[in-house]
Formats: sequence, C-alpha cells, structure tokens
Amino acid sequence: MPKRSSTRPKDTQQLARSVLDAVAPDADPKPDANVKEKAKNPAAVALGRLGGLKGGKARAAKLSAAKRKAIAKKAAAKRWGHGER
Repeated sequence: MPKRSSTRPKDTQQLARSVLDAVAPDADPKPDANVKEKAKNPAAVALGRLGGLKGGKARAAKLSAAKRKAIAKKAAAKRWGHGER
C-alpha cells in the first residue's frame, strides 16, 4: 500500500490555498477597492485606553481580601480543570 502524505491540509480552504500557491506563488488576494476602512475617533481611543489602564488596579483596590481570595480560588479551579471547592 502506498504511503500517504500527512502534510496535506485537512481544511478545504487551506488545501485550495496550497494549490493556488503551487500554481502561482506570487498571486496574493487583492483587497477590495470599494471597501473603506473605518477611521477611529482619536479622542475615543485615548479615553478607552485610559479607562483600560486603570480598570484592573481600581477594581483590585476596591475588593476585600476575602473576595479577592475567592476570585483567585475560582480562577485556579477553572485553570486546572477542577470543580469549585
């Protein structure tokens, strides 16, 4: 029985792309000319980043030690695949 190559992608899209690369290696899909990238509001980006930078520290400072411990135990149980104890 002949050996089969295990390097062939299992996904049909990956297989199609590998065939295309074999036929025309420099053929890259061109982005659609009609699609415009949405510009983000710089003020909103700065404001969102500011809140994101202080969010975790502010939440940790607000929590009691017992509540932080309970959250940490729950996270460790999920991480290691154990049920809550």
